[in-house]
Amino acid sequence: MKTRITELLNIKYPIIQGGMMWVGRAELAAAVSNAGGLGILTALTQPTPEALREEIKRCQGMTDKPFGVNITLLPSITPPPYEEYAQVIIESGVKIVETAGRSPEPFMPAFKAAGIKVIHKCTSVRHALKAEKIGCDAVSVDGFECAGHPGEDDVTNLVLLPAAFAKLTIPFVASGGIATGSQMAAAMVLGAEGVNMGTRFVATQEAPVHENMKQAIVEASETDTTLMFRTLNNTARVFKNDIAKQVVAIEAKDGPTDFSDLQPLVAGARGRERCIEKGEINDGIWTVGQVIGLIDDIPTCEVLINRMVTEAKASLQSRLATFIS
Repeated sequence: MKTRITELLNIKYPIIQGGMMWVGRAELAAAVSNAGGLGILTALTQPTPEALREEIKRCQGMTDKPFGVNITLLPSITPPPYEEYAQVIIESGVKIVETAGRSPEPFMPAFKAAGIKVIHKCTSVRHALKAEKIGCDAVSVDGFECAGHPGEDDVTNLVLLPAAFAKLTIPFVASGGIATGSQMAAAMVLGAEGVNMGTRFVATQEAPVHENMKQAIVEASETDTTLMFRTLNNTARVFKNDIAKQVVAIEAKDGPTDFSDLQPLVAGARGRERCIEKGEINDGIWTVGQVIGLIDDIPTCEVLINRMVTEAKASLQSRLATFIS
């Protein structure tokens, strides 16, 4: 399956595992890359730049295929040492970087000098065009269905993908709401050159999360997510559990939301320790997309990717053929 994305990244199939906090570790990234997709390590999952260096080495020992590193640039009172993380990526010989959050423009000269391909995640066409302008090699277009931060425009991929196709010249992948081969085929018909999946890869055998979380994804429906932080203009889509409902209830009170009221509930460490590691899925915040309604098993990454490719080809050959025959 050849697209501009497979050629740009030197991968077999145009399927990318998105960078996910606490989940984007070597076990998952290597499994995706070995299966023909592009695995992604998440830089800030590692507590220090040197820890990232070791994780990259670990992943390199598990696959000889291309993989990337995600670095998410967010405003913070005490920001992580982004420059040091970026330098470790460069020194480690990684050739693909996925950026998210703020513009990666300050890092582009160093990445380009090192021959690194940069894919920036965008939730709007205007941001995608900005990424193209500053020299990104591709963009990941995130629809409103996605897990985590979908932006504030609330545009789903059925509209966002063709809107991006109409204006971009660099290749883009569809991200958010994708778990099946037929969806991959649909995204490519709308102009995407591949897909980026997060939630679907969480429900795989190699994902480093508790089995309770994987099973919760399998048992959930497409209505089992909720949006929080809307009052803070920092919308996040998360699993609709007891803690998420408390957050939404606090935000619904009259007057401006005080983040200090939310902080004990939404702390990242709480979600990691109680949900991802211990499997107490109702006792912390964890991000998940609406696509949970389409996930009904926990395969290996290899089985998943091969199944998606087969289904995508079948969808294009059978369903679309009836319209042009």
